Amino acid sequence: MTSPVVSPASTAVAVPRPTLSLADAVGIIVGIIIGAGIFKTPALVAGNVDGTAMLVLAWMLGGVISLIGALCYAELASTYPDAGGDYHFLTRAFGQRLSFLFAWGRLTVIQTGSIALLAFVLGDYASAVVPLGSYSTPLYAALVVTALTALHIAGRPKTAFAQNLLTSFEILGVLLVAFVGLFGPSAAPVAAGATSTSAGFGLVMVFVLLTYGGWNEASYVSAEVRDPGRNMVRALVISIVLITALYVVVNIGLVRGLGQAGLAASKAPAADLLQKMSGRATAVLVSVIVVISTLTSVNATIFTGARSAYAVGRDFRPFRLLGRWHGGRQAPVNALAVQAIIALLLIVVGTLTRRGFETMVEYTAPVFWTFILLAGIALFVLRRREPTRPRPFRVPFYPLTPLVFCATCAYLLYSSLVYTGFGALLGVAVVATGGIVLLATSRAS
Repeated sequence: MTSPVVSPASTAVAVPRPTLSLADAVGIIVGIIIGAGIFKTPALVAGNVDGTAMLVLAWMLGGVISLIGALCYAELASTYPDAGGDYHFLTRAFGQRLSFLFAWGRLTVIQTGSIALLAFVLGDYASAVVPLGSYSTPLYAALVVTALTALHIAGRPKTAFAQNLLTSFEILGVLLVAFVGLFGPSAAPVAAGATSTSAGFGLVMVFVLLTYGGWNEASYVSAEVRDPGRNMVRALVISIVLITALYVVVNIGLVRGLGQAGLAASKAPAADLLQKMSGRATAVLVSVIVVISTLTSVNATIFTGARSAYAVGRDFRPFRLLGRWHGGRQAPVNALAVQAIIALLLIVVGTLTRRGFETMVEYTAPVFWTFILLAGIALFVLRRREPTRPRPFRVPFYPLTPLVFCATCAYLLYSSLVYTGFGALLGVAVVATGGIVLLATSRAS
C-alpha cells in the first residue's frame, strides 16, 4: 500500500507569506471569540450561580482557562508555524493518518458546522430587522456564507481590512451593552433563585468556555504572521486579556441592569436590557449589534477554516485540488470554495431539522473537543521527541499548565457527549467516514 502523501512543492507554486501584522492577528482572534455567545450565555450562567460574585468569578475563571490553552498553543504555533495549525501539530506528533482524520473532521464537521451555526444566529437576528419570508433565517445564512467566501477568494488583504473593521464594530457593540447596564437605572434588588452546587458550577463552566471558544484558531494564521515567534504569543495574550475584560464588564452591566433573577429569566439579555432603557427601537439596535458580532465571527472562521483544508490537500495526493494556494490573491481558493459548499449543505440539514443552531452545536462539539485534547497531548509528545528544537516561546510552569489544559478538554468532551443528541452522533459518524476515505485512497494510490 503506497502512501497518498506528496510534497508541498508538487502541489502548489505559491505558499503563504508572512504579511499579517500583530493588529491583524488580534483582530482575527477577537473576531472569532466574540460572537453571538456573549449575547446568549450570560442568562444561562446567571441561572446556575449563587450571587454576582460567583457569576463574575466564573467569567474570570473562563478567561484564565482560555489563557492557559492559548499559552499551550502559543508554544506550538511559534515553534511550528504553519498554515495547517492543529493539523500540522498532530502530523508531527502522531503521524499523517490521525492528522488526516482531524483535517477531514475540521472540513466536514468542526469548521463548516461552526460557520453554519453562526450563520443561523445571524439569520435569526437579521430576520428580526428585515424578514425574508418563511425561510428567512436559512436564506440569510446561505447569503452570508456565499458573500463572505467570495470576499476571501477575492484576496486576503481585503479580508484583513474587513475583519479589523468588523471587529471594531463588534467591540463597540459589546461596550454599548455594558455601558447601558453600568450607567443606566439599576434593577430592583431581588434575590436570585439559583443555588450554587458543584454540578451546577461545572455546567456553568461549559457555557462560559463555549463563549470563550475560538482562540485556538490563531494557529492557522501562524505562517502568515510577521515574526511569529514573538507576535503569536503577544496576539494570543492580548486577545484573551481583552476579551476577558469585556466579558466581565458586560456581565456586571447585565446583572446591574436586569438583576440576577431578571438576567436568568431572559432569553435575549442584551435586547431586554436596551429595551428596558429606551423601548422598542432598541430591539432593532441590538439585533444589528448581534448581526455585526456574528458576521465578524463567520468572516474569521471562514478565513482560518480553509487553511487546514489547504494543508491536507498539500500533503495528500487524492486531495491535491485543495492544496493549491493562489499567489496573486494570497488565498487557498479551492479550499475556500469546497468549505462553502459543505457549510451550505449543513445549512440545508439544519433547516430540515427545524433546529438549525442547536443541531449544529450538537454536530460540532464532541469532534472539536476530541481533537483539541489531542493537540494538548501533542505538546508533551513534541517536547519529548524534539527536545533540542528552538522554541521561541515555552509555556510557563510546564508540565502543570498543559496538564490543566488537557484535563479541561477531557471534561468538555465528556460534557458534549452527555448533553447532546442526534447531532453529536451524526458528527461522529461523518468523522468515521473519513477513516474509510483514507483507507480507500491509500489503497488506490
